[in-house]
Amino acid sequence: MTDEQIDDGTLRDELNVFGFSDTEIDTYLAILEQGETTVRTVAEAADVTQRAVYNIAERLQDRGLVRVNDHASPTTIRALPPEEAIDALSNRLESITPTLENRFNETEPKTPEIQIIKARETAVKRLRRGISEADHEVLVAVPGHSYEDIEPELRDAVDRGVLVFLLVGGMADIDADELGLDETAAVVRSWSESLPFMYAADDEAAMIGHSGILSGTHVDKEAVTVTQDNLAGAIVGLYFGAYWPAATEVHVREPGDLPRTFDWFRHSVLEAVLHRREGAELEAVVRTDEGPEVAGRVSQVRQAFVEPATNDYTLETSLYVETDAGEVSIGGPGSFIEEYEGQTVTLQPVEE
Repeated sequence: MTDEQIDDGTLRDELNVFGFSDTEIDTYLAILEQGETTVRTVAEAADVTQRAVYNIAERLQDRGLVRVNDHASPTTIRALPPEEAIDALSNRLESITPTLENRFNETEPKTPEIQIIKARETAVKRLRRGISEADHEVLVAVPGHSYEDIEPELRDAVDRGVLVFLLVGGMADIDADELGLDETAAVVRSWSESLPFMYAADDEAAMIGHSGILSGTHVDKEAVTVTQDNLAGAIVGLYFGAYWPAATEVHVREPGDLPRTFDWFRHSVLEAVLHRREGAELEAVVRTDEGPEVAGRVSQVRQAFVEPATNDYTLETSLYVETDAGEVSIGGPGSFIEEYEGQTVTLQPVEE
């Protein structure tokens, strides 16, 4: 408990939060000041009718705030100690919490959330949190001096099975072994020029801004965070369409073990190209958005994640599969050029 006093206006606002009407507040405060008193005295003090006091007193009694002695003549009303009354309100709120939790349906925000960031500490914190909260994939572009700030989060993401693409700016030469890049990213590229810093996680949350904000030396620089798939998708497109192709490949991880089922389409495309670069032949079983399952030998992989690029146009990311009905193309969620939109992909080596 605290001994601090609040003014009458604040007190009334807080009681409103608990569902008290203005008339109920006037009546309750009048009862508190009188202790135990008659309906008539409360009516005069609260400037309400005696009939209203009777009705309000019954509601206050139901809430555990007062006791109505209607066996007395005249009827009296006694206020319960405030600490006991507040405990009663708290207990009632706690009693309905499980039911409310069962009915609560947590959903993503329906409108885009956009926030301007101007402080280095906030930008780094949001960058770390974005990497840590990624479930499937995270794209990161940072100046070289900021790599150490996020190295633990990148390492943890890789350990969780998250697909990590890392672009390091302002550095012409990177020693992949010295930095331990095999433990912090699937593919790493570097660019000697300065570039905006950005991240995008699971095509849902993203941030982009001037790289100077991460150094803390440019107080007039800003970053923008977004949590909406269309806006985040635009940053993904900028990342892979503008900056990634201009950078130099410095690290590509080894192919993983197969068979394996991928819930993230770009992950399946990267895995397929890594195995095919080593001469492996693959079969794919794809569950598509339209319903039918597509299965067959992987005949082509269109991508620009690793060298050499095999796509025909910017951002093309697709698998081609030989089926009994002929070769079909499969893209990821939201694709419209390919014949099918893949949801999950299972890759396995072709059994000769």
